[in-house]
Amino acid sequence: MTACAPSTAAVASVASAVVESGHPSVAAVSSVRVVTMEQKLAALAVLTQPTTAGATTWRAAWERRASLTEFGFDWSSDLCSGAMDMPLTFDFRMPCRRHDFGYRNYRSVGRFAEHKARVDNAFLFDMRTVCARVKGVREATCRGIAWSYYQAVRRFGSLARNQDTARVPGV
Repeated sequence: MTACAPSTAAVASVASAVVESGHPSVAAVSSVRVVTMEQKLAALAVLTQPTTAGATTWRAAWERRASLTEFGFDWSSDLCSGAMDMPLTFDFRMPCRRHDFGYRNYRSVGRFAEHKARVDNAFLFDMRTVCARVKGVREATCRGIAWSYYQAVRRFGSLARNQDTARVPGV
């Protein structure tokens, strides 16, 4: 199994939280009680894909995050860190949340370096989705800001925590 092609089992693992979302790639399954590291990594791969399906599944999971406690995901976010969350009214809060989710959770399992590029690409995908909702010069302006944010995380995103080792819970 590769990170870019999550197994059906991975989608099913995440499904318990998002089945009510109506997302077409999610099938009804019984609730997962114990999650292995392989299942957690597979679920992370599903939730951090730079695609419409990945973004939709992540958002449905985020909205039902309380029902995903067995995965031990870190859902915390400082939104767009030091950058504006809504530059010129373009709402990048949700893209920033998913980006934080990917960074924090891959760091917590010591797999940040190998997945950083995909998480950054999902961030750009999500911001471009926001930009597609506006037209004309505003869309071009939004895409320019999104590109700047993407370049910043690509270059400096690993500096906030320059490590790739599993964190000890509560530390």
